[in-house]
Order: sequence, then structure tokens, then C-alpha cells
Amino acid sequence: MLDSLSTPEDAEKGHTDLGQKKFVMKDASHPPSDLDPHDHNDIPQSKFSVYTKDFERTLIKYNIEARGVRRVLPHECHPLTWRSYLQPFFLWSSVNLAAQNVTLGMLAPTIFALSFRDASLCAFFGSLIGATGVSYIGTFGPISGNRTLIFARYTFGWYPSKLLVILNLIVLLGYSMIDLVIAGQILSAVSVNGSMSIVVGIIVVAIIGWLITTFGISVFHTYQRYAFIPQLIAYSILYGVSSHNYDLSTPSQGDNRTVIGSRISFLSLTLAAAITYGGSAADYFVYYPPTTAPVALFSISLLSLLCSFTFTYCIGIGLASGISSVPAYDMAYAQSQGALIVAGFTESTSPSNFNTGFGKFLSVVTALGLVANLALPTYSSGIDFQVLGKNFQKIPRVVWNSVGVIIYTVCALAGRGHLAEIFTNFLALMGYWVIIWIGITLEEQFLFRSRFGFRIGIGKKEDRRGWGQGYDWTCWDQPEKIPYGIAALIAFLVGWAGAILCMAQYWYTGPIAKLIGEHGADLGNFVGLSWAILVYPPLRWLEVRKFGR
Repeated sequence: MLDSLSTPEDAEKGHTDLGQKKFVMKDASHPPSDLDPHDHNDIPQSKFSVYTKDFERTLIKYNIEARGVRRVLPHECHPLTWRSYLQPFFLWSSVNLAAQNVTLGMLAPTIFALSFRDASLCAFFGSLIGATGVSYIGTFGPISGNRTLIFARYTFGWYPSKLLVILNLIVLLGYSMIDLVIAGQILSAVSVNGSMSIVVGIIVVAIIGWLITTFGISVFHTYQRYAFIPQLIAYSILYGVSSHNYDLSTPSQGDNRTVIGSRISFLSLTLAAAITYGGSAADYFVYYPPTTAPVALFSISLLSLLCSFTFTYCIGIGLASGISSVPAYDMAYAQSQGALIVAGFTESTSPSNFNTGFGKFLSVVTALGLVANLALPTYSSGIDFQVLGKNFQKIPRVVWNSVGVIIYTVCALAGRGHLAEIFTNFLALMGYWVIIWIGITLEEQFLFRSRFGFRIGIGKKEDRRGWGQGYDWTCWDQPEKIPYGIAALIAFLVGWAGAILCMAQYWYTGPIAKLIGEHGADLGNFVGLSWAILVYPPLRWLEVRKFGR
């Protein structure tokens, strides 16, 4: 997703000369596909292998993305310009100025019974924690040239890392499902007398998302640079015409312990919504050169994520706070969360009444804005399917993207009437594994890979400089040269055990979580992280002493 000097193309499409041992590049915006440049025509290949490579050549011919999980080498990267550092801001702003974050904010007053002030503060700090983890993982894209869960092999090893891949696929497809449901709700609400059903809206948006990620990825990257502008305008107008209906005075409901539990649970939910991007954050920056300043990339990403998340959450909190005092909001929310967004535009009682076609037009803008959010998980799901193994890599990513679209579209159609339950259970649950993995990754980098760490033989001495010190990025596909992942897997499972004891979900509340308030408090993220980072260092020390890697 890196900006080049002349075009924003993703460098996912390209050409290789199979008869040579080096890449033959047409230009900087067309690096090689995933066809192995070291293949030789005289090496026997299976019919399936020959077919898939012919299929990839066809994809390249028609300008369809073909590159898979192969590491991006330094000479394949785009030139680094000042615009390159702005791209992360545009990327995350376009992705997060989306209706699904508005609907998530609605849960604070409706499910957790929090006041506007409490909910807004929880949203800010939850977003800050989650965005910090995502921004950190994103810095490994340029320095390693590897996709996010390829990078995870350097901590979890070859086989245990596949567990993370499966969990991330669930996250990616789950988020996409939520995007489709919300888009379908909004499109149905703005149609004449509800003539467009949610089902039709879901299918329409799914098809648009599939077309963009499969056939128009280079066009999408250009769009991504500007997509946040109409969304920012639409949501600013929504805030302007609806803010007088926000309830800023009603306090959080419940006794003191219950309110504390609700604050913790909503903060955990917003943290989970943000940090789940961490499972794919490096994917979007692998075409940045290794010379990219990690501090700058981290800071710009953090700023964009924090601002876009907090802004949209607060709009959702405000709209939902007005349900009890604005009958039109109450009726709309009874229909769907998406309908409440439409009501925010069209049911204003201010002099600038938007009960016209323009309010509905802005509602459609917000619905279509979900395509930008939908494209990222669709894009990364195709990569993660291939990370599962070499047999999966034989199937082009465009096929896996299509499989992912089919899966989350079917799930969206089945779960379209249960959005709140999906949010409060699925998102919080999926955040547990990401925060545990990021904690383990931090310890691996600073305690074992850094020259300031334990120095127990990981990495060459001359590699212990810079942000990627201690890592040999060339062995990404060599199981014998990366850790076994035993220590990471045990620490991960210990962390999950702590999360289970302290989670508070609709269907299960852990014994420790029950101790706080009437409904419990979701402490799973914090306890899971702390348990994992406590046990990982000694286990990793033993692993290195025993196996030497």
C-alpha cells in the first residue's frame, strides 16, 4: 500500500522471467508475482502446479493481483518519499471512519448503561492501548519485508504459528461479516419504505468489495488515499445535526462496583476492536523500504488510528444516548443500529432539517464507506490462507479472497439480526489472542533479540543493530532456522487460561470477572497479557539453551 513516485499501485501484480535467476521488473509499480524466480523449466512439476502458475500468469495479464506470501526484497520496494509517510494516516483514517465503529460506540449506553462522559473516556483509552499495539506491529513490515503472520514465525515457530493464522482468519472474516450487516442495515433504512431488504444490501456491498479487492486493487489504493474525505465530511455533518440530541447529563447506571465493571468491559471492547488490526498490520507496509523510520511510521499510524477510532466511537455513543429522549431514535434503534445512523441524519429537530434526500444521500455515503474497511480484511485473509502451508500457497490468492468473501457473506446473511451480540461477544473474545501475541513479541524483541537483552545466541552479532536487530529475515520459509515456538505456545496457552478466568461475555463470565459488579468486568485482555509475559522469559531462556534457536 505504499505510495510510489508516480502511482499508488500496490505492487501486487508483476512479471518474472522463469528462465533467469533474478527478477525482471518492468517498473517500480509492477514487482514480481509469487511465481518463484528460481524455478527452472527442466524441473518436473505436477499438473496442478503447472495449472496454477498458468492461472497466475493469466491474472497478471489482466492486471489482477497475484503475489502471495513471498518476502518482499529490498530492491522490490517502492522509493521512500514524504508522501509515503502520509499514506499510513490516509490508510487508517479511511478504514476507521466507518459505520461499524459508530455502531460499536452505541453499545456503551444501550448495553453497558454508561454515561456519555464515562463511555467517551473508555473509548479513548481503549483505542489508545489497541492502536499502540497495531502501530508497533506495523513497523515490522518495512524492516522484514514479511507479512504479519510470517513474522509471527520468529516467535511462535513454524507449526504453532498456524494457530495464530486460524485465529486471525476468524477475526478477518468476522469483521467483514459485521461490515456487511451494517452496510445492509443502512441501505435498507434509506430505501423507499424499506423496499431494499438487508439481505439485498449485504449482497450488493459484498460484490463491490470482492470486485475491488480482486480486480481493482491498484484503483483501491488510489481511492484509499482520499476515501476518508467524504467519510469525514459525512460524519462531521452527522455530529453537527445530531449533537443537540445527545444526553450529556444522565449518569452511568448501577451501583459503584457495577459501573466500574461496565467501564472496564467497554474499555476492553474498544481495545479489542482496535488491536485486532494487529494480526495484519505489517501486511500493508511490506513495500516500504527497510530504511523507513520506525518511529515515524509508528507515530503516524498511532495518531490516525486514535483519532479515527475515538471520533466515530463518540458519535455512536452520542446517538445511542439520545434514544431515551428522542422517539425517532428509539424507533430507529428498534429496527437496527444502521437505521439509527440514518435517523441521526434525517430526524434532526434543528433548523437545518435533514429530513430530505440529502440526509439519505449522506447515509449511503457512510454505507459505501464500509467498502474501504471491508477491503483490508478481505485482502489479508487471502494472504493468511496461504500462510497456513505450502499446499495452500499453490492456490492463487485471488481464489482465497473469493472463498473468504463467500464465507463472510453467508455468515452475514445468517447473523444479520444479532449484530449487538456479535459485537459484545465476538470482538472482545478475539482481542484476547492478539494482545497476548503482541506482548510475547515485545519480549522476544527486547529481551532476546536486542543487543541490550540476554544475548544468549539468537541472531548474528552484526545483525544486532537497528529496529530489526537479531532477526534473520531470509529464513522466513526455513523451519529449521526459526524457533520451535514451544515457549511461545505455552505462554500463549497460559495467557488464554487467565483470559478465560477473567472474561465477561454474554454466554460466559469467568469466576474472577464475576467478583466485580452485577454483570462482571471483562478483564481477559489484561490478565491474559500479564500471565503470558510473566511466564514467557524463563520458558524462552530454557528453549534457547536447549535448542539454540
